[in-house]
Amino acid sequence: MLVLLPPSEGKAASGRGAPLKLESLSLPGLTAAREAVLGELVELCVGDEDKAREVLGLSEGLRGEVAKNVDLLTAGARPAGQVYTGVLYDALDLASLDAAAKRRAARSLLVFSGLWGAVRVTDRIPSYRCSMGVKLPGLGALTGHWRAPMAAVLPDVAGDGLVLDLRSSAYAAAWKPKGEVAGRTATVRVLHAPTRKVVSHFNKATKGRIVRSLVSAGAVPSGPGELVEALRDLGYVVEVEAPPRGAGAAWALDVLVDEIH
Repeated sequence: MLVLLPPSEGKAASGRGAPLKLESLSLPGLTAAREAVLGELVELCVGDEDKAREVLGLSEGLRGEVAKNVDLLTAGARPAGQVYTGVLYDALDLASLDAAAKRRAARSLLVFSGLWGAVRVTDRIPSYRCSMGVKLPGLGALTGHWRAPMAAVLPDVAGDGLVLDLRSSAYAAAWKPKGEVAGRTATVRVLHAPTRKVVSHFNKATKGRIVRSLVSAGAVPSGPGELVEALRDLGYVVEVEAPPRGAGAAWALDVLVDEIH
């Protein structure tokens, strides 16, 4: 099972240990694309701070995020699972998983990123600010920058098992499973059952709890149909729309939640 996650806008501070080593990150086929984004981002932030804030879409109150990017090559790195914070990651709470569940999370979880492309939760990275929606002066839109490298690397990473896609739309645009991989991909929406509306906060929190439930239980569904069964066994209310046979399209799952929390 491969679980595709969005990053968080907010991130924990960089660690005090050794700085980033790009060659040590998972998915080495993305290294050249990572180097390109990293170089452009640091150059942007070393220069005109106001221009950097405009490009990165940062308010005056987030001016300090530019300085964070200036130090990307020297700041201490820490596991990505500790760097990413926010509602989804609070609900996932990787630190409190038992040892076996942590090993499953390390194998299964892949966090998408405007800067790194995608990383495992065990990959050591510094704190940064660069969303997938950014257009860097020398590279253009990051979504477009990542499409070709992702298309070359991700199908092999997906292997022959289930792909559980929990990404937001901006990050999903960087790699869309196709063909046979798409047929064993499941996307998830979380809906407030009484209103049938998506509400951002509990959508993220529920996705975090879903991932935590799966890795804690040791569930290894081989495809979307088995995922639906596994989630129902874990107490989730799931509605499913399977694509036509042979359509090469992802399954769409709706998880219904009564309470917003």
